[in-house]
Amino acid sequence: MEIIRYEPESEYYTEERCYIIELSNTPEDPAVSIARARVQPGVSTQLHRLRGVTERYVILQGRGLVEVGNLPPQEVGPGDVVRIPADCPQRITNTGDEDLIFLAVCTPRFTPEAYEHMEPS
Repeated sequence: MEIIRYEPESEYYTEERCYIIELSNTPEDPAVSIARARVQPGVSTQLHRLRGVTERYVILQGRGLVEVGNLPPQEVGPGDVVRIPADCPQRITNTGDEDLIFLAVCTPRFTPEAYEHMEPS
């Protein structure tokens, strides 16, 4: 058994245009990673995909517009879960007036090598 303590001071800003706290992401548990993401009002995350990694957004707070693959953008809010298949383009926009906060649950675990930036230069 292991308890991983929440450390809000570990939050960092990414080039993806959101703030991240890695809640669980270690080589000792390669099957899954869990991160808390925070997107400020009016901000869209970078269009990207995760090679070989399925991701789920579990919306905890705020409102957003999620874009996955070729599907039309969908509104999301607290309690919604978005399943994003591996290798599928994705991004989320905070459409509300408070921070959009969600868990990003990845299987297998997220590694920087899986991240592929997809926005035009």
